[in-house]
Amino acid sequence: MKSKEIRSQFLEFFKSKQHAIVPSAPMVVKNDPTLMFINSGMAPFKEYFLGNGKPKSNRIADTQKCLRVSGKHNDLEEVGMDTYHHTMFEMLGNWSFGDYFKKEAIEWAWELLTEVYKIDKEILYVTIFEGDESEGLERDTEAYELWKQFVPEDRILNGNKKDNFWEMGDQGPCGPCSEIHVDIRSAEEKAKISGKDLVNNDHPQVVEIWNLVFMQFNRKANGSLEKLPAQHVDTGMGFERLCMVLQNKQSNYDTDVFTPLIREIEAITNSKYGKDEKKDIATRVIADHVRAVAFSIADGQLPSNTGAGYVIRRILRRAIRYGFTFLDKKEPFIYKLVETLSAQMGDAFPELITEKNLITNVIREEEQSFLRTLDQGLVLLENVIETADSKEISGKKAFELYDTFGFPIDLTALILRERGYSLNEKEFDAELQQQKDRSRAATKVETGDWIVLEKDDVEEFVGYDTLDTQVRITKYRKVESKKEGEMYQLVFNLTPFYPEGGGQVGDKGYLKAADGGITYIVDTKKENNLIIHFTKTLPRNLEGTFVAVVDEKQRNRTAANHTATHLLHQGLRNILGEHVTQKGSMVHSRNLRFDFSHFAKVTDEELKQVEDFVNARIREGIALEERRNIPYQQAIDEGAIALFGEKYGDSVRAIKFGKSMELCGGTHVPNTNDIWHFIITSEGAVASGIRRIEAITGDAAKQYFIDRSESFASLQKALNNAQNPLKAVESLQEENSALQKQIQQLLKDKAKNLKGELKAEIEVINGINFLAKKIDLDAGGMKDLAFEMGGETENLFLVFGADHDGKALLACYISKELAADKNLDAGKIVRELGKYIQGGGGGQPFFATAGGKNPAGIKEALEKAKDFLR
Repeated sequence: MKSKEIRSQFLEFFKSKQHAIVPSAPMVVKNDPTLMFINSGMAPFKEYFLGNGKPKSNRIADTQKCLRVSGKHNDLEEVGMDTYHHTMFEMLGNWSFGDYFKKEAIEWAWELLTEVYKIDKEILYVTIFEGDESEGLERDTEAYELWKQFVPEDRILNGNKKDNFWEMGDQGPCGPCSEIHVDIRSAEEKAKISGKDLVNNDHPQVVEIWNLVFMQFNRKANGSLEKLPAQHVDTGMGFERLCMVLQNKQSNYDTDVFTPLIREIEAITNSKYGKDEKKDIATRVIADHVRAVAFSIADGQLPSNTGAGYVIRRILRRAIRYGFTFLDKKEPFIYKLVETLSAQMGDAFPELITEKNLITNVIREEEQSFLRTLDQGLVLLENVIETADSKEISGKKAFELYDTFGFPIDLTALILRERGYSLNEKEFDAELQQQKDRSRAATKVETGDWIVLEKDDVEEFVGYDTLDTQVRITKYRKVESKKEGEMYQLVFNLTPFYPEGGGQVGDKGYLKAADGGITYIVDTKKENNLIIHFTKTLPRNLEGTFVAVVDEKQRNRTAANHTATHLLHQGLRNILGEHVTQKGSMVHSRNLRFDFSHFAKVTDEELKQVEDFVNARIREGIALEERRNIPYQQAIDEGAIALFGEKYGDSVRAIKFGKSMELCGGTHVPNTNDIWHFIITSEGAVASGIRRIEAITGDAAKQYFIDRSESFASLQKALNNAQNPLKAVESLQEENSALQKQIQQLLKDKAKNLKGELKAEIEVINGINFLAKKIDLDAGGMKDLAFEMGGETENLFLVFGADHDGKALLACYISKELAADKNLDAGKIVRELGKYIQGGGGGQPFFATAGGKNPAGIKEALEKAKDFLR
């Protein structure tokens, strides 16, 4: 059975059980500070389990793209080593939100596996929660009795809290679970040891394929459990493992989920999978990782140096490194796999097709960049080896290569072993742990339980229509972090405060109590569909009625910038072409940032056309046309643009200014006139095929003109109130250029005069003409003089030092024949001498330079130069 059919049968089965089939959510998480990526099938539905939203149906099923790079069995460095763990994977799941519970979940799971997929009942084992005395939790006898209808009691196994009690996190909904495991070993292996002894013991052919979670409890901040008001079902089945079972394979990588990619890797790298273990691991790593990276980029997360982008870059670099080391690929090649991946999975996940060019370009550029890093790292590692005083290399130096230059530690260890060196791994691990501890400490947030003041089903947002309204606090909690200190999060029964989202920052403002007391709201965010207001203090009377007031000036500035992004998008498509699509944005009150797809740098003339286009729309005074709660498909059919990486519901909000129409939840000006003026301040590349424009409007644009005017006045004054300042500046530039030429000529003349004096100071040591001298020239002058003297003097070993603009300079010249005959290397020599000036350098065997911050060390460096001839 092909993987496409397996996926389709799962969805059709639950559709027949009255489940609404929903599309996979983007893998990149928004509005949940606890997650970077969707790491399980239930993650997109957290708001429903938490009671912060209502699902379109009480029964839902889907296949969800997931990414795991840490946690149980899923450490990134282990993926590829075995045949059944992955970074990116699909999770097939069905959910009940307060509808059916254990009985239906167990019966349907068994029906699907044994009657639809026709898996042999004799190879299936199930686990139930055995209870936990310390938590006061009893054994899940309800699940046990239900399983007894289908499974012999000796194949219903007890599982501990670690394996059979599922928790969303340190706090939140949780409950016992039943795992279904499959034993696909040969009959001979089964005769030797029973499958039940291998369940949950990391055996590659006795694996969990489905987990049925029964959410009954809520974990509070103090660790205690309370019963949920409604019971839910959350199930997750590993699609890749299911395919392995149904296709009678012993490895996930042998299924048609991965074989097209593996065949393509074989063709590109001229290797054969299944012949060499190291090459097989490399092939599995690349096949797995290209999926994770491609899906992430398609969902809006580009590789970068921070946050989620760093995770994606790290995954891709691991794949590149395995290709570099074990498949001998020194040129980019992983990007070529995108074509195969999009053809294979594009039907189920059409974003792979629509974003194929972007994914390809970004991966290719990342490969080129990291291969350059590897080349640089090899040079740096060579320097570490050359300067080592023992056969054990410092873990601190290896960590510097890893942390500062991105050079993989296992590649460092491999090269050291090949060269007869060892790595102090304990020292490296200690440095890495310190870094992790610092990072955790900086980002750790302690969150208290919600203290509920009054029950409220829906927190209504009224901020499109008003900036102040009467509110009540429905619940609050305390949060602490190293960065922000102690803060409070408040939830109201309704709010005019816009929460951060869709690229727009959250509103600020204040709460005014009946007695006149003010509590400042410093930020507004959305978490699992809950609008949360951040304050440094709590109001005196929490149960009173307040007036919530949004900072009008900041909101208006932000709205102007947000509307400007829509007009900018329209302008770019109008002038550069319809291929332009938004790839991200950030809308502040002070400025805006807009990322978009485009294949080349935007020229100055094009930028001027875009700027003029936006300002023309501003002058037209186009009124806002806002349509709320219209069907998604209707909006798309009417020409609305859906934005990159966003998750939309069945009903959407459409924002229209003239011919610009986008799906958007942000705030906007009522008329384009309110933007006042639009100025582009910068344009540049973010990644291959992605450009970024930064711009300002309104008050910031007014200040820009004021600053320019003042700068011009100052310039004119500095030019003695010249009538034509531009002409005066051009005249100064010409004069400066002429003076620079004169200076260069004077320096050359000085060097010529100096040459005669220096030749007289050359001494002969062991048949070598030697000179070490401090001179008054810059780096270029030192080089020219050295080569002139080298052309006139045989067997010359020359070292110059100079104190130039407060920095120490060294230059070493060795006649080429002398360097070869005596095995001298100017590059190594200046690196050694560079220590005396607290710097470093390098170059070729016959000429090299060094720079440092200690001019006082020049004298000693020149004195030590003679030692290299002894």
